[in-house]
Amino acid sequence: MAGSTFGTIFRITTWGESHGKGIGVIVDGCPAGIPLTEADIQPFNDRRRPNAGKMSTKRKEPDAVEILSGTFEGKTTGTPISMLIRNTDQHSTDYSNIMNIYRPGHADFGFDTKYGFRDYRGGGRSSGRETAGRVAGGAVAMQLLKQLGISFRTEVLIGGIPAENALELLDECRSKGDSVGSTVKCTVSGVPAGLGDPVFEKLDANLAKAVFSIGAVKAFEIGDGCSVSLSRGSENNDSFVPGENGPETVTNHAGGILGGFSSGSDLVLTAHFKPTPSISLPQQTVNREGKVEEIIIKGRHDPVIGPRAAVVVECMTALVLADALLLNMTATMDGIRRFYLS
Repeated sequence: MAGSTFGTIFRITTWGESHGKGIGVIVDGCPAGIPLTEADIQPFNDRRRPNAGKMSTKRKEPDAVEILSGTFEGKTTGTPISMLIRNTDQHSTDYSNIMNIYRPGHADFGFDTKYGFRDYRGGGRSSGRETAGRVAGGAVAMQLLKQLGISFRTEVLIGGIPAENALELLDECRSKGDSVGSTVKCTVSGVPAGLGDPVFEKLDANLAKAVFSIGAVKAFEIGDGCSVSLSRGSENNDSFVPGENGPETVTNHAGGILGGFSSGSDLVLTAHFKPTPSISLPQQTVNREGKVEEIIIKGRHDPVIGPRAAVVVECMTALVLADALLLNMTATMDGIRRFYLS
């Protein structure tokens, strides 16, 4: 199976299945000398892991991260960083009734069509649990960005309502066996101007690929996003003014990216998540023989994806930025001279 590696210089490869022995990631291309211990990684995975609250599945996974290689005396060595997160609370029998049935809204049909089999225990490789590995890898990228003063903040909307005000809506969804969609808005400050390229390696294109690789993301926006199709050029253009460190924009409709390059303004991106497809309401589907079936999905599932996915959006963004920063070091001969001759 291809498609488990992401990045050019700063690369991650995730591995593992939702009901296997564990989930993991290998980070390659990370510079030596970055402070890194499990204590730096764990807070990110704590945000992603199930917590049995009203916004989360009842699955209780500690998601404890073990660094197996790539560090020495609390710093990265420049060699591959391997990390393991063990699965400890999988209930595979919850899925025995759907082993030959395609769940609406899931990857079951596509996986079976391509590979001729599927791991029906929670989706296997297609499960949202795979993101535990990419969050651990993204947390390493976060440590790199932290050294450069780059910071993140994230907002979550549930059904269009700020997450902290949405508990009543979630209670209603749970009581009906239903789920609801959500939105994650990520703002990154301190990104230097000039990251990205003008054609196929545009910064916004790479961010779109990164965020769309997260399961359940159905739409992605940079800056004003879809609303630009309703605006005029005089409204949408961000005027430049002199700034302390070079040109700055008065507004930021572009979301910090112009022509595929970062502009130095805050990077603003938004990911839209569909409702969790695992719901306990009766649904019509078909089995592997093409016969009509009614399905009621059992097991422990999130009523909404956004709250736990926010850190995944951050980490995928961090991976793109870390890679772009390292690629940019070879963009000009002056940059190479500064590195080798200064």
